[in-house]
Amino acid sequence: MATPQWADAIERGLVQIAPGAVVHPTAVLILADRTGQERPLVISAGTRIGAFAVMHGGTVLGEDVEIGHGAVVGEPETGYALRAHHDGHGADTVLGDGVVLRVGAIVYAGVRIGARTTVGHHTLLRTGVRIGADSQLGHLMTVERETRIGDRVRCSPLTHLTAQMHIGDDAFIGARVGTINDKHLIWRDPDHEEPLRPPRVEAGAKVGTGVVLLAGVVVGAGALVGAGSVVTRDVAPGTTVFGNPARENGGRS
Repeated sequence: MATPQWADAIERGLVQIAPGAVVHPTAVLILADRTGQERPLVISAGTRIGAFAVMHGGTVLGEDVEIGHGAVVGEPETGYALRAHHDGHGADTVLGDGVVLRVGAIVYAGVRIGARTTVGHHTLLRTGVRIGADSQLGHLMTVERETRIGDRVRCSPLTHLTAQMHIGDDAFIGARVGTINDKHLIWRDPDHEEPLRPPRVEAGAKVGTGVVLLAGVVVGAGALVGAGSVVTRDVAPGTTVFGNPARENGGRS
């Protein structure tokens, strides 16, 4: 593992690698963010970093973390996102003990992932995302900025979670779920922008495959939304809804 780049960073105290950690010799180290500020990298005992993974400064990996081949961890955000421009300034990125990032997963700077959570192949976590412990995110997902996902949450593949969402503990999100936080789809138009209204999915709720959650709706605790539904208004706790638009009993009396 001791390539000149890694050896120099270890000598300067910018990389700490605990005994028992394994870093593939092709893993890439980028300690400086886009503003030129260097940040340390901490790799705890038992952690494994795969081939061609990219590790950015400011990242702390807990014990027994698995970083898949080609994964990217701690990428600083640049460009326009969430109605602001970002200059590539780094931020602390923390992966708890036993976290698994599958091949090709991308984790931006400022993300925190709780212990024993798994992130699927080629899934993207944008800046400021928080994920609790013992959760599972499927492959090819996108989780936008500042979304909060609780403990023991299951999110299935190909789902998009829009910015600033809240997903409560023990919730289930099916495959190909779409979410919207902008009721009138206004982008880069400051004269007409309205406050973003991300959907919420409360604890223990279940959202079926292919569901669309429109801006501002709340799926109450323990509720069930049937596959393919379009949710246009709040779903009461403990109820079952389905259809387009989603209603209890599909809107039939």
